[in-house]
Parts: sequence; structure tokens; C-alpha cells
Amino acid sequence: MANYRIGIDVGGTHTDAVILDDSYNVIAQTKAPTSTDVSSGIYQALHEVVKTSKVDVRNINYAMLGTTHCTNAIVERKRLNDIAIIRIGAPATLAIKPLLSVPDDLKAILGKHSYIVKGGHEFDGREITELDEEDLYRIVNEIKGKVDSVAITSVFSPVTKKHEERAAEIITEILGDDVAVSLSSEIGNVGLLERENATILNAAVVNVAKSTADGFIQALEQEGIEADVFFGQNDGTLMSVEYTVRYPILTIACGPTNSLRGAAYLSNKSNTLVIDVGGTTTDIGVLVNGFPRQSSLAVEIGGVRTNFRMPDIMSVGLGGGTIVQVHEDQTFQIGPHSVGYRLQEKALIFGGDTLTTTDVIVGLGKAVLGDPAKVAHLDKALLENIYTKMVSMVEEALDKMKTSAEDMPVILVGGGSILLPEELQGASEVIRPENFGVANAIGSAISQVSGEVEKIFAMDDLGREQTIEVAKNMAKEEAINAGADPDQLVIVDLEYVPLAYLPGNATRIRAKAAGALKNTVGV
Repeated sequence: MANYRIGIDVGGTHTDAVILDDSYNVIAQTKAPTSTDVSSGIYQALHEVVKTSKVDVRNINYAMLGTTHCTNAIVERKRLNDIAIIRIGAPATLAIKPLLSVPDDLKAILGKHSYIVKGGHEFDGREITELDEEDLYRIVNEIKGKVDSVAITSVFSPVTKKHEERAAEIITEILGDDVAVSLSSEIGNVGLLERENATILNAAVVNVAKSTADGFIQALEQEGIEADVFFGQNDGTLMSVEYTVRYPILTIACGPTNSLRGAAYLSNKSNTLVIDVGGTTTDIGVLVNGFPRQSSLAVEIGGVRTNFRMPDIMSVGLGGGTIVQVHEDQTFQIGPHSVGYRLQEKALIFGGDTLTTTDVIVGLGKAVLGDPAKVAHLDKALLENIYTKMVSMVEEALDKMKTSAEDMPVILVGGGSILLPEELQGASEVIRPENFGVANAIGSAISQVSGEVEKIFAMDDLGREQTIEVAKNMAKEEAINAGADPDQLVIVDLEYVPLAYLPGNATRIRAKAAGALKNTVGV
């Protein structure tokens, strides 16, 4: 009996959907306009791809979704949880309050219930001071009935999370299981303020993740599909619904990583550069052993500085719907604004009134779309100048993402990649694989499940080899919790950096495990 899986990825312009068989062959694909509310576009894409495929829906075992719901909620400041912020760090951290560098409009929403209590640890795991449980009980009773999510951050909790876990126990004891608790030790890395910010954002989008998951499951049920549901996370792997609701912040930036994973699969290349051109932006990333290279820098989300893991992606304001403004003196500006999902009503070739980059390539005869007669009047020399600038924008970004001066293979994916030529400066070859237009949805469908740990260990306690083994096992446990098959897990990334300024032969170890999905259908 054939087994199938659905992959859906939400982009700024299109929501792409594919159905793959158990050999990962594409059975059906579709592109639906991304809707303002996101969800209806997902439902439309799902319905269309199921209808086109003609497969027996009873044989669809997996459904994967890469979504922008949580990103949009933070950026738009909408549908966020009522949260409480509890930092365990007095008296050591009283000089700097939570949400210090957060934009005022977001601070007004998230900062209504903010507290600092005594507790926390040193970098070597010793207590700074004992956790003030009496104060915690007072705070939790004070916020009872006022919040539906709590963000807990303790000083150096990635080293020792005892105080965070005890605080979570007290919160659950008083408020019950209906109030979601986010622990910073499970989300961010060492670095108090950025880790705290990431935890606050995670707590703020729990309800968005829940409603998105429920809506996706309902949409599948309407099509008669009973499948295991997984969400894309920003390291190019998947996580279960339960894991997603606990760590919704990890869905942010999953779109570009889905494209990278899809590009790796379609091209059969695991160490290369990927250019993903959508309707709004061009995203450039680097594949390392088939997975996106991770950023080592702090990342801003909706104006909030965070330090949880994020892919190393460079975005350029160039896509199929990018608006080109031409001035009277024949100078021009490309972007950064885009017509987005309204391309088919706003672009000149579709009868609209806005010059876009898609109009430029059709006018130059580099693509056949819409009605070329509607751009025949445009000055060809001007279009050539615009096109040259478009290509140079991508080539400059490509050069910045490379780690050496040598030319590297480049994989072109995304529906908007028709904007780019078959040769690019800095590329040893340009590969545009079959099904390049839906690489993001394919990446979502074929992804594995992963778990990652990043922590400071004292090597003197167990010795080097045994400590590294402990870190590997912690990463594997995270992967299993996210939905991976324990029998198929492998360590795909391992990094350890000695910290000479800390005692105990301290070493920061980052380990990542990945493996195939555990099949629970029918169990």
C-alpha cells in the first residue's frame, strides 16, 4: 500500500503545497496566494493539492506545515498571549529590568506583569542566592486569572536550571496546566537579556501556535485526512504539534530553511549555496552537510534582540512582485516594496498599473507570462539597466555569504528564481532543479526531526569523552521529544569551544541530533 505525505510552506506571496509518495517523488503540487489571515490560504492550497493528486486520502500518513503565523503575530503585535515575566536574578540583575531594549509598543503589551525574584546561579553552577519561594508564591497568586502564559528566566540557567524548574512547579501548582510556562534554559543560549527576550516572545505566541495547529488539523480532517502533523522549525527539521505549542518561537524563519532543505534534496548536494527567490525577497543561505548554516549572531525579531538558534540567512529586497519605480530622468529604484500576493492583479502583464521585476523580464523576453504586449511599449535599454541591477543585487549578497573567494555551486529555487540568469558571478555553476518552484514545500515534506543542546559543561567532572557523550545524549533526547524515531538518530553537528576564562576546564558544547519521523499512525 502506497504511503503519502503532504508538505505546505507559507511564503509572503504564495502558499505552496506538494504531495510526495514514500520514495519522495512529487505526485502533485500547487501554489495558492497567501491570504491576509494566512489560514485560508493554507486551506486553499491543501484542498487544491489533494484534489489534483487523486490519491486515496486514507494513505496520507504525514502532514508538514511551515508557517509564518508566529512571526506575523510578533511583527504585527496581534493575537499575543497575556503573559507574566519572572526573572530569577535578584539582587545580581536589579540594575537592568526585563524588556529594556524592546520597542515601546510591544513593551506596553508584554510588560504588564514583570517581576524579579531572588535566585540564580553562577557560571559554574553555584547558587548566587537561594530561590525566594515565598515571593514566588506571592507573585503567582497575584497574577492568577490575569495571564495565560508565563516566561521564566534565571541567571545562567543553561548551566543549571534548578531554579527555573522549581518556579515552574510552583506556577503549575497554583495556576494549573492551562497556563503555559516557558523556561529560558530550553529556548535560548548563554546571555541573560537576549535569552530572556526569546523566552518572552515564546510565551507570547503560544496561543497563536495552538490555534494554527488546531486549524491545520481541522483542515486535514475536512479533507478526510488522518495524518501525523508536524511543523517546520528554523534549523530545517520538524517538530511535533506538542513540541510546537511548547516552543513556537522555533517556527520563526522556517520558510527559508525549508527552501534550503528542499534545494539539497532536489539537487543532491549537501554543501553549497542556495538562492531562494520568492515574491517579496531573495533569501540566500549556506548548506552544511545538508542543513542550513546557523547564525552565530544575535537576531532581532520584531525589534526584539534574541539569541536562540537561527539560520544564517541574508535577505535581499528582490522578488517576483518587487516594485520598480522609474523617475522622469530615467533613473530607477528597485524595491524594497512588493505587490506580494497581489502580483496577478497589480503587475502590468496581468493588466495592472504597477511595474514589477516580473514585468521587466517579460519585457526583455526572458520569460513568458501574462500578456507580453502590455509591456511592449517599455524602453528596452531601460529594462536592460534595471535587469543588470537586479542581478548585481543578488551577486553582491552572494559574495557576502561565501566563506572564501573561490566560486561555489549555487542552487536556484523558488517561483521568483526565473528572474535570475543561468550564470552568476561567484558561482561555479548555477543549478535550477526540477520542481524548483515548490522547493520550500518539498523541504517541509522531506525533513527529519532534530534536537539540539547548547550548554557549558565542566570537563573536570566527567572527563572530555564522557562529557561530550552526555551532550550527545541530551540532543538525542530532545529529538525524541520532538517526534524522532529513537532507532534512527544520528549526531549531525557537534561543536565544543573551551572557555579558558572559566574554572573547571569549562567548555561550551553544542550538539545536534537528527533522524527520521517516528510513525505513530494507527498506533
